[in-house]
Amino acid sequence: MDLTKPSVLKALLLRHGLHLSKRFGQNFLVDRSHLMRVVDTADITNTDRVFEIGPGVGTLTVELAERSERVLAVELDRALPPVLAETLAPFPNATLVMGDALRFDLPAFLAEHLGDPPYKVAANIPYNITSPILVRLLENKSLFSTITLMVQKEVAERLVAPPDSAAYGSLSVFAQFQAETTIAGIVPRGAFFPPPRVDSAVVHLVPRLVPPVEVPSDAAFFRVSRAVFGQRRKTLANALAGASPGGFEKADVQAALIATGIDGTRRGETLNLEEIAALVRALPVAEKPG
Repeated sequence: MDLTKPSVLKALLLRHGLHLSKRFGQNFLVDRSHLMRVVDTADITNTDRVFEIGPGVGTLTVELAERSERVLAVELDRALPPVLAETLAPFPNATLVMGDALRFDLPAFLAEHLGDPPYKVAANIPYNITSPILVRLLENKSLFSTITLMVQKEVAERLVAPPDSAAYGSLSVFAQFQAETTIAGIVPRGAFFPPPRVDSAVVHLVPRLVPPVEVPSDAAFFRVSRAVFGQRRKTLANALAGASPGGFEKADVQAALIATGIDGTRRGETLNLEEIAALVRALPVAEKPG
């Protein structure tokens, strides 16, 4: 069953009496070349255990199951199990669990179904929950050797954006601190059924075992970066002193700016990771929990 053929997909949905759900952001990939871009970028081998979020009708799941040792797919839409039971029937190494991927205790959940880490993530994730999924995965980055996702093109551009660019922001800093992040390719909206209103992109993230900059802790770095980006219209000096609840005393901010040589009249979105890290080292971060 080739689920990248629209006629096959439509017949499958009709057979199960299913209608596409806007609530779950359902747009199914029907272009095999772009499907294989996800699989090839993830570099799935027969020793890999793969975590997939939002399998839909199983288009990607089938390809992952054919190549990997085991696949665990988590789906929220309660209408899809009969469809997935049909498409995944030839693959005993594919396990479907119904539920919300954002609510699971990931370390315990993945260990229960896939054994010990590391795992690989490969998924065409629902665009309406892209940011929280990314954050959740990267907060548990020690579990994963690689994370390969189909996301909205705009989100992909934010993930890899350089400082002082229109797309650069707190998500850029978060992702680039946590992982080496690249765009593996652009996927036009016409590669989906039904076509979404936006183009997509395949992003590949390799979690960092060691932070790319020297900081006392990840928590300290993110407390300062949240303050830096929390009030984008303000100058850096005012953003650091005014962010709530993680703001700093004005005297401490001025001392840190002098110590680092960073101009306090700059906007936060012009700072690179090293400059944010310099501020982390210069500010009394440990004195007030973020």
